[in-house]
Amino acid sequence: MTFCFTGIRSFPKLWKSNPYLGLGPAHSSVCLFLKDCYGIRNQQKWFSLKTASPQNTKAVNLLIAKARYPRKGDKGNKKQVSSDSPHLFAAGAAKKRSQMNPQSKDHVLSPVRDTIQLPTKPLNSEEWDKLKEDFKGKANFENWISSQMAHCRSSVDVAKSLLAWVAAKNNGIIGYDLLVKYLYLCVFHKQTSEVIDVYEIMKTRYKSLESGGNSLLIRGLIHSDRWSEALLLLEDIKKVMIPSKKNYHDCIQGALLHQDVKTAWDLYQELLGHDVVPMLETLKAFFDFGKDIKDDQYSNKLLDILLYLRNNQLYPGESFAHSIKTWFESVPGEQWKGQFTTIQKSGQCLGCGKIIESIRLSPEEYEFLKGKILRDVIDGGDQYKKTTPQELKRFQNFVKHCPPFDIVIDGLNVAKMFPKSRESQVHGVPSGTMSAPRIRTCKPRAAEAEHAHLTAAPRGWPLFVCILYKLLDVVSQLAKQNLRLLVLGRKHMLRQGSRWRRDEMEMVQKQASCFFADNISEDDPFLLYATLHSGNHCKFITKDLMRDHKACLPDAKTQRLFFKWQQGHQLAIINRLPGSKITFQRILSHDTVVQTTGDSWHIPYDEDLVERYSYEVPTKWLCLHRKT
Repeated sequence: MTFCFTGIRSFPKLWKSNPYLGLGPAHSSVCLFLKDCYGIRNQQKWFSLKTASPQNTKAVNLLIAKARYPRKGDKGNKKQVSSDSPHLFAAGAAKKRSQMNPQSKDHVLSPVRDTIQLPTKPLNSEEWDKLKEDFKGKANFENWISSQMAHCRSSVDVAKSLLAWVAAKNNGIIGYDLLVKYLYLCVFHKQTSEVIDVYEIMKTRYKSLESGGNSLLIRGLIHSDRWSEALLLLEDIKKVMIPSKKNYHDCIQGALLHQDVKTAWDLYQELLGHDVVPMLETLKAFFDFGKDIKDDQYSNKLLDILLYLRNNQLYPGESFAHSIKTWFESVPGEQWKGQFTTIQKSGQCLGCGKIIESIRLSPEEYEFLKGKILRDVIDGGDQYKKTTPQELKRFQNFVKHCPPFDIVIDGLNVAKMFPKSRESQVHGVPSGTMSAPRIRTCKPRAAEAEHAHLTAAPRGWPLFVCILYKLLDVVSQLAKQNLRLLVLGRKHMLRQGSRWRRDEMEMVQKQASCFFADNISEDDPFLLYATLHSGNHCKFITKDLMRDHKACLPDAKTQRLFFKWQQGHQLAIINRLPGSKITFQRILSHDTVVQTTGDSWHIPYDEDLVERYSYEVPTKWLCLHRKT
């Protein structure tokens, strides 16, 4: 598309159960011969089940407590895992793990050498001609140079001279794409008069614009006295699509800038009506505006925004948190006091001393989530392409006839921390004491980078020495605490080989109930089913963060409950020294969501300098309470 350039003032993602013989009087072996049982016809299988013993909830809680609080004898050991180590889902933890275990850098292509340098000042016609002659690229020069200028955010004056040169060569005709790039620069540099000039030309030349042009005009017009025309452009976008959250943000910001509070709130409700999650900057704008308004209705709407953050597990940034604090403290007669703080491992706020909501699901929440997971993830929406319905049914029957488990272990996941070592057992010894045959040279796959904290060698140890917790170590340590265990694995783990020793796997089977799925099967549906079926006390061990399964859940409420349950039930192994007991990363005791008691608010927020992944939660809080 082209148009005549005139009128511009200034141009620019086998089951087997055996008892551990000799564990103690609480266990005994009951051997059964099955035929045509559990829905399996024409099959004969031997297995052993431990007789039911009371659920050892106390041992599970003790296990978690040991992860939170160090033993006195460990105080002097500087290499002992500190009780201050972050939990698995702490903001920035994944970033730190990746830094501890840097992976080989991906091959980076050499940048294409620029054939010309972008001008830093306006050029005349002859200078633009010379620049075009020097251009050696295959692309159209005008499109290339304008794209580069937009990317580098060149000055409006330089862009004006480009448009003047193009117009002079083409009888005043300028391409639409070129003008939109100029408009982008005008909006970026907040040159409102230039935005209005381009707007007038486009309005005259075209009956309608594509969404990109409309979006730029909306963003540019809101700072002018013609800001209300941005609402007309928003209506044009609505004719063909739902406007973006950025479109709504710009219009809301324009309305607030010009004191049209009713329009701003109407646009906000319209945005929510489209099931579009607003930008945090939009919500911040309401709080910034509200500190100058003494209106109970407006204040109630701001409190509704905080509840929206809670219900959707959204976290304000540091600047937004400051805006919230400022607004609360500005409410006349309320005497709110805010402070930025942290929450102790016990769940107590260091600022006001109140106890934060527990991470533990209520019985109603647990039953709701259990039903959703079984229906939408295992039986329904999440179709496990490598898990057959028949095998899943066999596993369900297996779990149904077993007493509830205390801990479910993803055996292959725990064992395969270093794929090049024998998974059932890997030796790790200090430098200078190891013998050559016991050394394992291990390098994690790039895909396992985010879990590399499970296998990193302590400082001062050779990088080529693997300190790996064999599956047998994990099972043996937990079995000594009289915990009822389920180990999930694959059938190939039962075969003697370089990676799996039969005697070690037999020891695993003696100490825990085991289910070995087909080699092509996925482990996750079995782990989720067994854990949820065993009850709210049951924990699970895996380094898988379950993001794909969370995404399969149908709504935000169920996803939030799943993540809350996951944070309170997933155990992760952290580094240990050879010969020491395996240590598990602490589990959060409190729920990281916006919460209120009426006379207090606790709001988790993101720090500016901390990179938080989507499956992590903030560690910093804004504590607000009324002065007494």
